[in-house]
Amino acid sequence: MTTANNKKNRIALTGGAAAAEALRQIEPEVMAVYPITPQTPIIETYAKFQADGEVETEIIQVESEHSAISASVGASAAGARTVTATSSQGLALMNEILYIASGLRLPILMLVSARALSAPINIHGEHGDVMDARDAGWIQIFSENAQEVYDNTIIGMKLAEKAGLPVMVIMDGFSTSHSVENLEILEKDVVKKFVGEYRPEQYLLKIDDPVTFGPLALQNSYFEFRVDQEKAMKDSKEEYLKIAKDFEALSGREKNYFESYKLDDADQAVIITGTAAGTAKDVVDKMRKNGEKVGLLKINLFRPFPREEIVGALKNVKNIAVMERAISLGTYSPFYADIASGLHQEEKNIPMQQYIYGLGGRDIFAKDIEKVFEDLAENKISKEIKYIGTNK
Repeated sequence: MTTANNKKNRIALTGGAAAAEALRQIEPEVMAVYPITPQTPIIETYAKFQADGEVETEIIQVESEHSAISASVGASAAGARTVTATSSQGLALMNEILYIASGLRLPILMLVSARALSAPINIHGEHGDVMDARDAGWIQIFSENAQEVYDNTIIGMKLAEKAGLPVMVIMDGFSTSHSVENLEILEKDVVKKFVGEYRPEQYLLKIDDPVTFGPLALQNSYFEFRVDQEKAMKDSKEEYLKIAKDFEALSGREKNYFESYKLDDADQAVIITGTAAGTAKDVVDKMRKNGEKVGLLKINLFRPFPREEIVGALKNVKNIAVMERAISLGTYSPFYADIASGLHQEEKNIPMQQYIYGLGGRDIFAKDIEKVFEDLAENKISKEIKYIGTNK
């Protein structure tokens, strides 16, 4: 595939509308919906497409997020290409069924506008909700901006069906979901061809070759199911890269497990994901002009975690700061823990500092990230977690 033969269009959309546009081009068969801020614009926009006759998707309006994921499980098990969306407490309410969807190996695509969890009530962006679901057996792909939301929705749908696992495509609540940005979209027929027709091997309505979904599995079989599920998750890493590279050839936009930004000769490295990565890149550019060897690693694929590749990209840096928009009460947060274990396994002793920022939608500024780089350069690194922009 080459970009030369693919017509592309420039358009201004919010992140939520970009997700809905990608879904319009994919045209799933079933979408189970329940509104929650800041996810609602995704399903509102898509519902308008359906009302205007642009798609033939069956939209199921349910009474809760628990019902939305339950309806998605039923539709996917019946053989339909299925999508849904949620945020925050909605994702938490889905928790019981998240494990069922992944355990049944159902290729559901879920769009998540990541948002703080209550209490106290907060409707703004952070990654606490999706980090809570990181071990639920779902592939997780993070998006920095509206362009990546659009791209990852298409990649995520194809990946779910190739890997036989559900996928979350994640954007930052409000800062991505509601911000208008210029992006480039492909023609619908190009996207439809890329994703392809969904033809599941097994489904409930395949009456000439009946199968069971969700049987009882006791001590003599449950363990094997879980090991098979882990193998599928592990194998999905290579499948993700293949699909991402195919999409790169189609779109001309570079895709990988992570984005390495001016990292090759960097002494000080920041690891981050989501919207704040854009600000961090500006900081890197500014500091590079002043002769400072700084770089950035932005994580795109978080589950399965590309541990070996990330460790390889960091092998020449002197100090690392891991910046997370989530807190794991009583311990280090997920990115830090995963990267630390990877460095330990590879016997690489690189000093590393954890920072937590942006909880509840708290702003982070370029000067904050610049200070992180300065602290690294001065070896101000400790085992204590540091918090950016708090009143504490």
